[in-house]
Amino acid sequence: MTLLLYNDNIIHINPIGIIDDGGIKMKRMKLGYFLTGFGHHVASSRHPDALAHGGMNLTKTIEQAKLLEQAKFDFLFMSDSLYLDEKTHPDMFTFFEPISLMSIIARETKNLGLIVTGSTSFSEPFNLARIFSSLDHYSDGRAGWNIVTSGINNTAKNFSGVNNADHDLRYDQAEEFVDISKQLWDSWKDVNPERLHSAGGFFDEKQPEPINYEGDFYSVRGPLNIEQSPQGYPLLVQAGSSKKGTAFASKHAEVVFTAQNDIDNAVTFAHNLKEQVAEKRGPKQEIVIMPGIFPFIGETREEAEAYYNELQDLIVPEMGLELLSSYLGDTDLSGYELSTPFENVHIDKGNNIQSRVDLIKDTAKKNNSTLEDVMKHVAGARGHHIIVGTAEDVADRMEEWFTRGAADGFNIMPPLNPTQLELFINKVVPILEERGLVQTEYNEGTLREKLGLSTTQTHS
Repeated sequence: MTLLLYNDNIIHINPIGIIDDGGIKMKRMKLGYFLTGFGHHVASSRHPDALAHGGMNLTKTIEQAKLLEQAKFDFLFMSDSLYLDEKTHPDMFTFFEPISLMSIIARETKNLGLIVTGSTSFSEPFNLARIFSSLDHYSDGRAGWNIVTSGINNTAKNFSGVNNADHDLRYDQAEEFVDISKQLWDSWKDVNPERLHSAGGFFDEKQPEPINYEGDFYSVRGPLNIEQSPQGYPLLVQAGSSKKGTAFASKHAEVVFTAQNDIDNAVTFAHNLKEQVAEKRGPKQEIVIMPGIFPFIGETREEAEAYYNELQDLIVPEMGLELLSSYLGDTDLSGYELSTPFENVHIDKGNNIQSRVDLIKDTAKKNNSTLEDVMKHVAGARGHHIIVGTAEDVADRMEEWFTRGAADGFNIMPPLNPTQLELFINKVVPILEERGLVQTEYNEGTLREKLGLSTTQTHS
């Protein structure tokens, strides 16, 4: 058993990762891997050590999923993009459709959670509910849905539109989308499929019962034409820290991904979100908050710094500015010198990921950054928390954030794949294990149960 000082108390850490001093209990740190092809850094595809064929390398992707399972990661997470233009991250120029890829990985793994992004702006509730239910069946209850509203305007051009709906309207639509999905999944809640088939048709009480939903955005009769999956419905995940996004998360999310750079701000964010969850869903409701981290790992700090600078120097300025522009609501940056203080850059009020705009502005102000500084920071890590140092440095930072309540776990975003992913698994994970901070064995059950959220209820 490992001993750890926390708030001047000696804390005992048992083998399954629960920290207990007889009164205080903290659940162990959760680990997710944000799937990438070449790497999360914008210049990763230009590096000679990047994974060959990137996001189209199915064999390596499956191998990495198995490696994550060996390291006892909680889940594999995959984002999505429904457009391609000059502002697209190069890693997402070409990659597999997420749900179909996760369906393959589901059959190649046994315990690893599989969290997939699905847009409420450019999908239909019936189709998406059916797809996620299928993935939950394929994986024996390991599916998760990362609920997004698609903040990039150009996406609409692939779906018979010109611009996305307004930010707040997108979240209103998402509320209805999630409500419908839950009702569709629950349409089979009390149905015995074997009895249904033996009866040769619907029961007298019309089970499974149509939901007959009539809303502002959707009209859905139901029921769903697939029986309820092992979890009942997939783990509900949300990414976004705007005021509207946070309110949405407090109603529905069981896991929240967030971009945070300052530990004090992260503590405040986590505290406020958990207070909102308690108000809306009850004091016993738990929510797992997982900031993204962007680790550059070396045998020494000097080596890690060299890795960082090597990738930063590979950024094509024009590409970096285009990517930064997309995060700033498509603000035109072409008329500015790279040496311009960022506070002098006029940022248009956009219709994209508002929390990310605020984070970029706050970080730039704190560091007195130039446009070039911000471009390299955002283009490299997209606003996520960069850690440059040894494996011990990375583990120390993660432990500090975890013990202070800034994070319940982390979504790991290696800048270069496979080298930095392998360094994290081989060097950082053993340190976290030695400190008793992460699991060394999987719990039994579904993804929700493995995360300790078996009693989770969502707002209805």
